[in-house]
Amino acid sequence: MGKLPRFPVEGGCQCGAVRYSLKSAPLAVYACHCKDCQRFSGTTHSLSMVVQEATVALTKGTPVAFNKAADSGRVVRMLGCPECGTKIWNEPAGNTDMLIIKAGNLDDISWAQPIGNIWTDSKAPWVLIDPSVPNFPGQPPSRQPLIDAYTEYLAT
Repeated sequence: MGKLPRFPVEGGCQCGAVRYSLKSAPLAVYACHCKDCQRFSGTTHSLSMVVQEATVALTKGTPVAFNKAADSGRVVRMLGCPECGTKIWNEPAGNTDMLIIKAGNLDDISWAQPIGNIWTDSKAPWVLIDPSVPNFPGQPPSRQPLIDAYTEYLAT
């Protein structure tokens, strides 16, 4: 597992008011190409990490939450910095022990290699998608294929 850093790793918002520590490896890292992620990131996609909630510790500040209707029609609880507005993570509906951390918030993103893509139907037409990795035109029914692909990636 030389592809991963030593844990814990740190991350936080743009202004430093909210900081967190990730105590162990994520279950998956993937790119999301939905319109919301394009708008939140100001670019073609965002990188998301599926993590067990128990592996995340707030080390500074308190994120604020808001509920947002997603492209899928689900309501997503987003959490971010009350000062600068940086999105830190979201809480997936129906999965109370998981968080989806925005990987761009990591202090060192060099190891957070995405192994798949979701919402590829919303991608910018010039973005190239690797057909050999798990890809979903919209919201996948489960993140398990992404988790399985990340486990396999780490094992190679």
